[in-house]
Amino acid sequence: MSYAVQKDSSRRLTGLVAVIAFHVVLVYALVHGLARKIVEVVRQPLETKIIEEVKAPPPDKPPPPPPPKLSMPPPPYIPPPEVQVQVPVSAPTITAVTSEPVRTPPVVDANTCEKPAYPPASVRANEVGLVRLSFLIDMDGKVLDSKVERSSGHRRLDEAARAGLSLCKFRPATVNGKPERSWGRIEYVWKLE
Repeated sequence: MSYAVQKDSSRRLTGLVAVIAFHVVLVYALVHGLARKIVEVVRQPLETKIIEEVKAPPPDKPPPPPPPKLSMPPPPYIPPPEVQVQVPVSAPTITAVTSEPVRTPPVVDANTCEKPAYPPASVRANEVGLVRLSFLIDMDGKVLDSKVERSSGHRRLDEAARAGLSLCKFRPATVNGKPERSWGRIEYVWKLE
């Protein structure tokens, strides 16, 4: 086995000598304190400061209490003087009394009678509306005449309301408590339910 070891051995030997020399120098430096001197040069002197704790300011003094309220003493009671007034007596006067007649309007209420029948043609056509009617009410509360004042927009509904409500009996108007013939109004709403 022949290798070319001779060239490498001189290199190895040189490297080994260099490593040994480096270790010798390192041991010498540690023994003689060179490392301590380097550390002292690198290390800065430490500064210390004492920081005082910040204290909160003392609370303000509470305001002084308000002065007591002084109330005035009640005024002394002085009874009112007794005064006697003499009223002259005179004879009663007679005054003329004119009375106007007291009138009450007729009471026209659709709840007191049967509901008018909804016309079948109006149901099929989905007709709805509000009718305003006037009634001439006799002294016994029966309807003598009727008129359409405001139409619902559908003639069938207007006539059905007039015919149905004309059969009702209402409370007549009065003059000084006595029944009187007069006109009354009513509004009837047609709606599909």
